[in-house]
Amino acid sequence: MANAGRVLAALLLAVVPGTTARAVAVTTGRHWTGSWEAAPSGTAAALPGTAFRNVVHLSVGGGAVRIRLSNRLGTEPLRLGAVTVALRRAAGPDAVPGTVRTATFRGAPTATVQPGRDVLTDPVPLTVPAAADLLVTVLTPDDSGPATFHRTALQTSYLAPGGTGHAADETGSAYTEATGSWYYVTGVDVLGTAKGSVVAFGDSLTDGNGSTPDSNHRWPDRLFARLGHLGVLNAGVAGNRLLRDGTGPSALARLDADALDRAGARVLVVLEGINDIKGTPVADDPAAFATAYRALVARAHAHGIRVVGVTLTPYAGYGAYTAAGEAVRQRVNAFIRTGGAFDAVADADAAVRDPAHPERILPGYDPGDHLHFNDAGLRVIADTVAGALAR
Repeated sequence: MANAGRVLAALLLAVVPGTTARAVAVTTGRHWTGSWEAAPSGTAAALPGTAFRNVVHLSVGGGAVRIRLSNRLGTEPLRLGAVTVALRRAAGPDAVPGTVRTATFRGAPTATVQPGRDVLTDPVPLTVPAAADLLVTVLTPDDSGPATFHRTALQTSYLAPGGTGHAADETGSAYTEATGSWYYVTGVDVLGTAKGSVVAFGDSLTDGNGSTPDSNHRWPDRLFARLGHLGVLNAGVAGNRLLRDGTGPSALARLDADALDRAGARVLVVLEGINDIKGTPVADDPAAFATAYRALVARAHAHGIRVVGVTLTPYAGYGAYTAAGEAVRQRVNAFIRTGGAFDAVADADAAVRDPAHPERILPGYDPGDHLHFNDAGLRVIADTVAGALAR
């Protein structure tokens, strides 16, 4: 009977693209879980007629995928001329032979996404292993206005100018240009047996600034390597702020779309606030941080999501450092540790600071700007969060 259920589910996915997640889950005992995310961080110029071959690195695997595409920050209707999904063969834009699948939208191969909106594809029958590289190719045939993208991917993706007809190519020979950003694609869900997902919510420290490009060494990537059984979604946006808009909407404004609405979200990990302290205008009232954190937690709890607070890490030596800002950071961290707002606390500050100079990052974790972290430092943050999740 189990085999029959799997066969029926495959038929539903292949023949009835609009089959609901609930119907598939009832048939197979499996469910949708977020495996990868990139939160929209801004817009770039539209490139009409270009096929964008986005390289995304999954966490958990499954027997089918569905793709979230976004026109959230756009100002004109976005026409999707073709969207395909494939496993990546190796470094570069080539697909594993036989794995290219065309994604549909309520059975149609094209879709139009209104400004401010996201769209999910129908389920795509493609088995994806955990920690696989996926190629999500998006062809935009028209000038649809500013393209919603994630600027700081730290991952090379590829463009095919004049890409009409190339979205389903297995070979990457048409993809002659490279980009360090992800265009339009903001999420991948998988259909499988994972127990849910962890959403890493923050700024450039979560986005991965300071890590080695094309290595998947951001701390959420490292966290998945520690957990294995849970999806891990990276909702970091470089420059993001807790209390006001910065790079993209504030944390409070984007919480639902980038975290609480994600498939299978069970835990929210919040590392957010240093840009408020060092930014302009400066946020110097710890009570405002406490109010914002409590609001994040209350909204997550309303969705049944547990929240882990992460202490703000040192930044002395960075150009915007001030003694007054350090005093605010210490008071905010005291609240995170002892204020009782969070379900658990990951004390990243204690884990990465220099004992001799606690306002500074340990030199071995510092990529040189005294704010972000190198691969070693990001591993320590992942370990610290994993420890908090285990409590």
